[in-house]
Amino acid sequence: MKIKVCGMKDPHNILELAALPIDYIGLIFYSRSPRYAAGLDARILEGLPEKIRRVGVFVDEEPDSLWEKIAAYKLDCVQLHGKESVGYCKKIKEQEPSLSIIKAFNVSESSDFQKTEEYEEICSYFLFDTKTKQHGGSGEKFDWCILDSYQGKIPFFLSGGISLEDSDEIKKIRHPKLYGLDLNSRFESEPGLKNIQLVSNFIKNWKNEQN
Repeated sequence: MKIKVCGMKDPHNILELAALPIDYIGLIFYSRSPRYAAGLDARILEGLPEKIRRVGVFVDEEPDSLWEKIAAYKLDCVQLHGKESVGYCKKIKEQEPSLSIIKAFNVSESSDFQKTEEYEEICSYFLFDTKTKQHGGSGEKFDWCILDSYQGKIPFFLSGGISLEDSDEIKKIRHPKLYGLDLNSRFESEPGLKNIQLVSNFIKNWKNEQN
C-alpha cells in the first residue's frame, strides 16, 4: 500500500516528512486552497529521496501554467481535481508520456463511479475523495462501503478525512484496486503544516497491522 501525503508547502516540514517511509508528496497549486504552495522554492525538493514521487495538484489549470509548474518542480505526477476533460488529460499524456495522471473524483454514492469509465484509457490512477464544495482537504469521510461498487481497472488512492484512528477500518477494505492512501488535513497542526509524529505513528500502526 502506497502512502501519499498531500498539501505540503513549508520547506522544513517537507524535509522532515521526507525522512519518513512515504511514497508520494503532494504540492497544491490551487490559489484558493489554504495549502497553496505559492512561492515554494523548487530547490527544496532536491533534498527528497529519489523514491518519493512528486505530485502537483491542480484544479482546471491553464495549460501554460500547468507545464510551467511541471518543469519547475520536476513533477512525476499531476493530480487533477477539477472538471478536466478526457481531452485535457490526453494532451498531457501526449506531450509527456512518462508523467502519471491521477484524476480525482468526488464521490458520495455508487453511481458516482460511472464517470470514471471514460478516463480509463488515459489515467494512471484515480483518487476518490469526499463530495463537498471544496476541491479536497475537507477532512470529511465518505462511506467507504461504496468502494465495492467500483469495478474499474484503474488503481485508486483513497482520500477524504483519513486519520490516525482509521487504520482498523481501512484494513477491512479488500478492494483489489486500492493502491494508496492519501493523508492530508487530519494530520495537520495548521493548513499546510503536517504533524510529523502523527504521520509517523500512522505509518507504524499501518505497517504493524499489515505484518
